[in-house]
Amino acid sequence: MRAVVMDGFGGVEVMRVDEVPKPTPKENEVLIKVAATSINRPDLVQREGKYPAPPGDSEILGLEVSGIIESVGSAVSEWKPGDRVLALVGGGGYAEYAVAYANHVMPMPSSMSFEEAACVCESYITAFLNVFMIGELKNGQTAILHGGGGGVNTAALQLANALTPQVKKIVTAHPSKLERVKQLGADLVIDYTITPDFSDAVKEFTSKKGVDLILDHVGAKYLAPNMNSLGYKGKLVVIGVISGIKAELNLALMMVKRQQIIGSVLRSRPVSEKGEIIAEFIKRALPSFADRSIVPIIEKVFPIDEVAAAHRMMEEDKHFGKIVLKIADL
Repeated sequence: MRAVVMDGFGGVEVMRVDEVPKPTPKENEVLIKVAATSINRPDLVQREGKYPAPPGDSEILGLEVSGIIESVGSAVSEWKPGDRVLALVGGGGYAEYAVAYANHVMPMPSSMSFEEAACVCESYITAFLNVFMIGELKNGQTAILHGGGGGVNTAALQLANALTPQVKKIVTAHPSKLERVKQLGADLVIDYTITPDFSDAVKEFTSKKGVDLILDHVGAKYLAPNMNSLGYKGKLVVIGVISGIKAELNLALMMVKRQQIIGSVLRSRPVSEKGEIIAEFIKRALPSFADRSIVPIIEKVFPIDEVAAAHRMMEEDKHFGKIVLKIADL
């Protein structure tokens, strides 16, 4: 099968398309003929050699796929060849075939295209897990969602619109993305190039109450303004550290305000735990994709042979929403 392979670690030049052996599903796995996958920031970090695949997972890049089940393992009864599906994978998405655990697979709504379905499993499940399952966001609350225009940010905004329409949403974004973020339903959009310390703007917007939840992928640089923006019993969920891993924290203030800082990643969680998260996503969120209340936002679809250009677009932050890599016409 054709797949994206890497000649060591580094920039986009280490990637190329080549023939590799087709994987074989284990007893609790399915083999998926891949129609499309999407580019996620962890792919770039893995390409650079800083985010290895979990033991036992494919070292080929790609964390989510859409396609048609080709075959199933001996212990799999809930799926059959020919089923149209989308799946979360530990690796291997940039290929014509990928294996996935049976409990990490979701039925693909008939209303979705394969390209749309390829956008769901990594960004939307990450957003759902951290905003709703861990963050416990509820109607009447206020949240800060950093990274306006990115895949997880747009996913979080769309999920909040669909599942908690009475939540107030504050988003930090680059000036080139402010207007589109507003159109997605943000109640307050802050230009982080002008206002790197957004806490005063947040206090004004919330009448000094602060917010109930912050979803952050920035890390060290945002710790102080995040904590200053967080209200009583508020939660800061950290899902990335692109600005660094070390910063000072006022523990006394955190204690008095009974705030929580929660670190969270999806990829390294146990198979069973990811299965439970996906089951909850199917129940609570997937219907919004089926009825088109949520439609994944796709910046561009690249053919697999243009994988370097797709990675470069994400590196240069020129996308809004998702970047899709088309593998095959199915």
